[in-house]
Amino acid sequence: MTTTTGPTAVTGAVGSAHTRVEGFDKVTGAARYAAEIPFTNLAHGWLVLSTITRGRVRSVEADPVRRMPGVLDVLHHGNAPRVNTTYQGLLGTPDPTAAVFQSDRVPCAGWPVALVVAETPEQAREAADALVVHYEEEPHDTGFHAGHPGAYTPEGDGMRAERGDVQARLAESAHVVDAEYSTPEEHHSAMEPHAATARWDGGRLELVDSNQGSTWIAVELSKLFSLDPAAVRVRSEHVGGGFGSKGLRAHQVSAVMAATVLDRPVRVVMTRRQVFSLTGYRSPTAQRVRLGADPDGRLRAVDHQGHNLTSSFYEFVESAASFGRPMYAADAHRSVNNVVRLDVPTPTYMRAPGEAPGSFALESALDELAEKCGVDPIALRLRNEPEVGPVSGLPFGSRNLKACFEEGARRFGWDARDARPGVRRDGRWLLGTGTASATFPVIVAPSTATATAEPDGTFTVRITAADIGTGARTALTLVAADALEVEPARVRVRIADSDFGPATIAGGSMGTRSWSWAVRDAATELREQLALGGDIPARGITVKSDTGAAIGALAQKERHSYGAQFAEVAVDVATGEVRVRRMLGIFAAGRIVNPLTARSQLIGGMTWGLSMALHEEAVRDQLTGAHVGADLAGYHFAAHADVPPIEADWVDDPDPDDPIDIKGIGEIGIVGAAAAIANAVWHATGVRQRHLPIRPDRVIQAGSPRA
Repeated sequence: MTTTTGPTAVTGAVGSAHTRVEGFDKVTGAARYAAEIPFTNLAHGWLVLSTITRGRVRSVEADPVRRMPGVLDVLHHGNAPRVNTTYQGLLGTPDPTAAVFQSDRVPCAGWPVALVVAETPEQAREAADALVVHYEEEPHDTGFHAGHPGAYTPEGDGMRAERGDVQARLAESAHVVDAEYSTPEEHHSAMEPHAATARWDGGRLELVDSNQGSTWIAVELSKLFSLDPAAVRVRSEHVGGGFGSKGLRAHQVSAVMAATVLDRPVRVVMTRRQVFSLTGYRSPTAQRVRLGADPDGRLRAVDHQGHNLTSSFYEFVESAASFGRPMYAADAHRSVNNVVRLDVPTPTYMRAPGEAPGSFALESALDELAEKCGVDPIALRLRNEPEVGPVSGLPFGSRNLKACFEEGARRFGWDARDARPGVRRDGRWLLGTGTASATFPVIVAPSTATATAEPDGTFTVRITAADIGTGARTALTLVAADALEVEPARVRVRIADSDFGPATIAGGSMGTRSWSWAVRDAATELREQLALGGDIPARGITVKSDTGAAIGALAQKERHSYGAQFAEVAVDVATGEVRVRRMLGIFAAGRIVNPLTARSQLIGGMTWGLSMALHEEAVRDQLTGAHVGADLAGYHFAAHADVPPIEADWVDDPDPDDPIDIKGIGEIGIVGAAAAIANAVWHATGVRQRHLPIRPDRVIQAGSPRA
């Protein structure tokens, strides 16, 4: 045993730049991802997806495939294990896309209809390609547009918000903007495809997976397969990106089914094309924004109507119209989210769900209003700063949007801007600058953590967090080090194992905020125990925390992160090509734990905003309902050559009433970025672009750029 008088007091890890603690393992290949971990007697499953858009499976010719080399079994709706689909999980009832092979119905193109399991992945793929499935086709509708007759407003919180008489205030306004905006279907396409390996070990189900929350997946699987929660263990140590897509999906469920039937480990890895069909996407949106203002630009009315699609079998709402609710003061406000059911796969959460497309529409409309009023776009936004939540009426926790704009304008050189469009040139290029606001809600959820003092003087923290590339593991190391008052090198953080206890997901920019609270509490209590002196036994001293009660007692305030986005673009007068020359984002996001990875996250979000503005657009064949170019060659996104110098920074943003004062930064970097670019394109050309992406043909068709 070791005797201790407590850690040596060392503080200041939080707020200083630290490289990723797992960085060396990742760049040298030592870090193993879900599809790389070896298992004895491992079999491989290959999903077979429907080739029709709507109808029924009449028959599956499985016997010829079962006779192929290495094939172990073919699972389909006629022989797969039955699962429970009526439970309530984290996101409600499970999306039937995950509850595979439960009926003969095919509600959309790319629907999973079978799983071929073989000794090797090559054998499984060959057999899956050879599997003959007979269908009975039915008429389908995959066409999304704002005037679709099937559109409706869903029930539930957040679908509609209204305060004041919008129509009356619009009628009284000196200036009115009434415009329609649209964004296309967009896809996550994380670097690491979805992969899972399932096995039974002594009556216990174990899953090695790539996900955004091992607790989440363990609970979902226990309910889906009617298991005792203690009989399920999920691990996901390294994840190559998620962005909202890595929840409960067909690959995990089908792997568990196959492992149950065959009584051996089974791995299912999705192909890139399968990822496009089975893991969700951002719905296209059609949005109408009406703004009314006094002559000086003070808002009288804000009316934001959003439409998105959802599948015919599971409702998902891309709440784009909700973006403006915490943003601007107005006498009247109305925002409504509408959906239309189509024969398409279910959309899902994707980086800044709602806020990303919603900010494009509203922040573009505000730029149009600034033009009508003859008011600088920044001045217009600051002129309409609210004192309390414009819709909720709640006090703000901290709101430093003004500081973001002031610092951003200074760094970007905004004061030197000529407000007239189409007057700056660089050879054949027209130059323009634009800006937009950003916001994202501050969310927190209960989590548990343990902190252990080891006999060798080090500390081990265990929490079922998920590091999907954000640097969460490193951030938690710094939080724990400060709470323990030791150097970060003495702290080892273990994550992503559901056996560590319940913890929230990596999503909604709440991961680091929620997990840090639990880690801090456990580490602080451990430090206080060690300060009393005594022996550390061979198994260490462990303290567990649970933030559920503390989170429940939080004061009711409207807490958000904020940001100001700036962009400079060049537009080719002959071709309509748009090039972003520089971007700047200044954010107010609470206490920054690790400036190095925080800046990387913000720049990553802004880069995605650039990609959203100029490139990303998934297209469906209206005859078949299937994707055109469902791969990273046909789905265009920003490559290195497209990305200019991007600068991201932040202002001080303390919230003295917030017990943890960490807001989260995963989402806010993308919010407003596309609008800033679109506003810059107008400034360069004098032509408004209300539909994304801003392709060269759209620039030309909307009206020739000024020669």
